[in-house]
Amino acid sequence: MSKPAENNTEQKVIIIGSGPAGLTAAVYAARANLSPLLIEGATAGGQLMITTDVDNYPGFAQGVQGPDLILQMRQQAERFDTAFLTGDVTKVDLSKRPFQVVVDDDASYFAKTLIICSGARAKLLGLPAESRLMGNGVSACATCDGFFFRDKEVFVVGGGDTAVEEAIFLTRFATKVTLVHRRDSLRASKIMQDKIMANPKVDFLWNTVVTDITPNTEGRVGSLELKNVKTGEVSKPSADGLFIAIGHSPNTALFKGQLDLDEAGYIITQPDSTKTNVPGVFASGDVQDSVYRQAITAAGTGCMAAIDAERFLEEEGL
Repeated sequence: MSKPAENNTEQKVIIIGSGPAGLTAAVYAARANLSPLLIEGATAGGQLMITTDVDNYPGFAQGVQGPDLILQMRQQAERFDTAFLTGDVTKVDLSKRPFQVVVDDDASYFAKTLIICSGARAKLLGLPAESRLMGNGVSACATCDGFFFRDKEVFVVGGGDTAVEEAIFLTRFATKVTLVHRRDSLRASKIMQDKIMANPKVDFLWNTVVTDITPNTEGRVGSLELKNVKTGEVSKPSADGLFIAIGHSPNTALFKGQLDLDEAGYIITQPDSTKTNVPGVFASGDVQDSVYRQAITAAGTGCMAAIDAERFLEEEGL
């Protein structure tokens, strides 16, 4: 493993983020002899660190635990002499090159190119039991975890397109899907509303919120506490799983006013590339992907970003 870069030094490539996108970018950049510095954050690894069984990542016939997958990716990046720095990026200056990256409001690092892989956070309900049971019946990704709920009864929280899409997807596996929404009508598009209303495996609980989650004897989701916001009535139905589908928040606060963002805050990249509106700055993974949000697609765009950075440096004669 290479030693972390010294403060105030200039790097060919700095990577912000240590999920699948950042670690894949590190592998490719390191193999191109770009000696990348990866700033992994105080809480490293991204959303896979709170994911248990990962069965949809190629190369693992028997599946793999999310933290184990991240560990193997990290060790691979280390093998090619990626330098790692643990800390949170608190400021960036993209107004001039080399770009300045400040870590923990203290140390400054400078980069000829910057790859942003800071990811996105699923919006959660804020219940104490929610974090405790994440990966044990609570999920924020039906595409990732739906398979594990075959012949089970599950609940989905939300009322927009994401919630409707997740609920419909879950009907492929679950015997019953109940959509819980705090209002009395969906916010999803008309075509999505028509699809879910026509699905016989979906029930609806209107004007209702989840107020607690109770585990069963195996430490997984066993039942929910629900409250009708109009009548105040409380119910406690049994449940095998709870899917939170109330949106995602990309980690882009540092880049507002410096990079082009869409209405939801995701970094806008040029078609067929990871290039942003600032030459030499690239973005990959969930920070610029509001559609797929999968570990494999994040890794793929991490590869793209490293190749884009390498070609940029070559074209600049750097």
